[in-house]
Amino acid sequence: MLLVPVFASDIPRIWHEVKPLVDKALKHGDGEQLSSDVLVSLLKKQMILFAGIEGQDLASVCIAEIIPYPRKKVLHVTLAATKSGRDFELWNETFGVVEDFGRAMGCTSVSAWTRKGFAKKLKWKHEFAVLTKDL
Repeated sequence: MLLVPVFASDIPRIWHEVKPLVDKALKHGDGEQLSSDVLVSLLKKQMILFAGIEGQDLASVCIAEIIPYPRKKVLHVTLAATKSGRDFELWNETFGVVEDFGRAMGCTSVSAWTRKGFAKKLKWKHEFAVLTKDL
């Protein structure tokens, strides 16, 4: 699989393929955003889309944003999904593209809010847990 960043100007042309994967990932969220919100953020260049291409087909997506904290910049993965739901190894092998992009943008780390199962697969440093409570 080849993971490549997608220019904001190209997103409208491929959104019909990307949207189902975004919706798939958002099902595991807490209702923070809809795919239409993600599209707006991508078009405004507030988020970056990385497309996983296998042959001629879209196989996965990874969407990230740069968070500029006072002391460092972090590339935060907001969502990721594979078409099959099982190609984590292929996605993970190409994740260096996302890391290189973050470095090029001046980021010193990458972060992600994930479900327990995905966190276990990533084998990243567990920094903290995010808890939520409905009001």
